[in-house]
Amino acid sequence: MIFSWGLYIVLGLNMLFALAVIFAERRDVGATWAWLLVLFFLPVLGFIVYLFLGRQLKKDNFYNLSVEERSFHSLQVEAQLEQIHTRQTQLAQPLFEKYDQLLQMNLRSSKSLISVHNRSLILHDGEQKFKALMDDIRSAETEINIQYYIIQRDALGQALLKELIERAKAGVKVRLLYDAVGSRSLRNSDFKELIANDGEVRVFFPPTLGIINFKLNNRNHRKVVIIDGKIGYVGGFNVGTEYLGLVEKFGYWRDTHLRVEGDVVYNLQHRFILDWNYSGHRKHDPENAFCFARHDIKENSPMQIVTSGPNSDTEHLKNMMIKMIMSAKRRVVIQTPYFIPDTSFMDACKMALHSGVQMDIMIPGKPDHPFVMWASLSFLGELLDYGANVYLYDEGFLHAKTLVVDDEIATVGTTNLDARSFRLNFEVNALIYDERVALELVSLFETDTAVSRTYTVEDYESRKWTVRAREGVSRLLSPIL
Repeated sequence: MIFSWGLYIVLGLNMLFALAVIFAERRDVGATWAWLLVLFFLPVLGFIVYLFLGRQLKKDNFYNLSVEERSFHSLQVEAQLEQIHTRQTQLAQPLFEKYDQLLQMNLRSSKSLISVHNRSLILHDGEQKFKALMDDIRSAETEINIQYYIIQRDALGQALLKELIERAKAGVKVRLLYDAVGSRSLRNSDFKELIANDGEVRVFFPPTLGIINFKLNNRNHRKVVIIDGKIGYVGGFNVGTEYLGLVEKFGYWRDTHLRVEGDVVYNLQHRFILDWNYSGHRKHDPENAFCFARHDIKENSPMQIVTSGPNSDTEHLKNMMIKMIMSAKRRVVIQTPYFIPDTSFMDACKMALHSGVQMDIMIPGKPDHPFVMWASLSFLGELLDYGANVYLYDEGFLHAKTLVVDDEIATVGTTNLDARSFRLNFEVNALIYDERVALELVSLFETDTAVSRTYTVEDYESRKWTVRAREGVSRLLSPIL
């Protein structure tokens, strides 16, 4: 009798959770059905999974900006929109006119201001990236603001921390922000010396009850560094020896990162400030507490820093990439570790392919998560029928997150092509309106094809029934992978 009543209570709670998923939260339909499957087929365990992974964040003024702050930013956006419409001054760029709708969409939707006078260096190897970063840290004179999803407690993590401590001892202001789940191996004791030398360390979405974290599903996946308000870094590399190709499981680590200088650094700085202030108990005046240094960059390499996260109902970065694909006339080149798009992204790819646009997509040949690989091949197999070219990178692990259109514009950042990056994580990408950068990224892609397998329609159709079954399950769960 007691068991029967307990079962009724569990089923009743199960129904309440299901109704909450359907009616109380505005979700993607695919994610809704995936959560319903979890709740109905795992009545007890499903509750627990939902508590940790399913709940959505509050979205009304997530960063607690004042009316004045929001108004000031809106005025900057309106001013740039006016300059675009009247073709004024530095915003009268040839590629701006060609990609006018993309530019305006990012301005209106994600408030992504345009910067023109910039210089960028593409970093595609771990040794190359961390040598540049360490050199810039050692040269810092005023401040270092550093944010990573993953900082490992290994040789590279310790080397980075040592350099930060040395600069803090020299009087440089050091601020370090890391994600509680991505960098879960870190301990408070790791930062004692940095804090003792006036460095500051903050954690994004730390556990609320000891080791229990109810925001496991919403992580800050951004990787941003700003040095002296003059130099910025953004891209796919985290901090750990695997990113140097020193972990046998992954082998050589192929990634893409940008080192930038110029006006775009101000926009990266503002992005960091929002996450930094949210993670602390005190608010800073950005203009006084942080360094916004002058620079002498004269080159024209226009950029927008576009961000997205679960604090918004709009999937800004997904929309940006869809708009890029729909703008293509000749070719789209994509590198991503995970290809698990939603229906809207898939439809954009199919329409581009049907319009005669060449689409080249590269994913890792050796996955870090088997379910993700099976789901990726399921979606890519569908695009093969439309004429896409698919490559499986075999030299090691491909972690680059890039998309290039017509050898003219490109985006590099932290965003994977999956629901987690589009809806659940906090992400950041640089969108570059510069043919030199776009062509260099295409050249890197073509170099990578030499160590990749071509995945064909025949390969896809000849897969075993066990693989087909795994793909089916993975694809069914793809909205919440």
